[in-house]
Amino acid sequence: MSKLFILLLVVALSSCGGSNCDKLPTYFNSYSEAEKQIQNSHFNLKEEVNTNKSSWIRGAKYFSCDNKTGFFFLQTDREDYIYQNLPIEIWNGFKNASSFGSYYNANIKHRYQLQLTKSK
Repeated sequence: MSKLFILLLVVALSSCGGSNCDKLPTYFNSYSEAEKQIQNSHFNLKEEVNTNKSSWIRGAKYFSCDNKTGFFFLQTDREDYIYQNLPIEIWNGFKNASSFGSYYNANIKHRYQLQLTKSK
């Protein structure tokens, strides 16, 4: 009987996982609010790629709740960007690209923008 209880407890805890990434809003008031909420949430997948070989990309991170789409943080010489609903296949392509900048320009730039609430 106790083995069954332990098994059920483990299953219940793993299904909850302490994850709150699924509770993130669809729209954010600002980039700083989005960054704070995303960075403070628990995700099933958090990855970062070493971008030292790039001449202008200084950092890249990916956060996914469902391992299908996620938030992509890009740090460049000039600006930091946040993208949402970026498919994991695009992230994997970025990670493995021979040129991060070329891949970004061809597959990510002007797509998957973070959704901010419209001002009234």
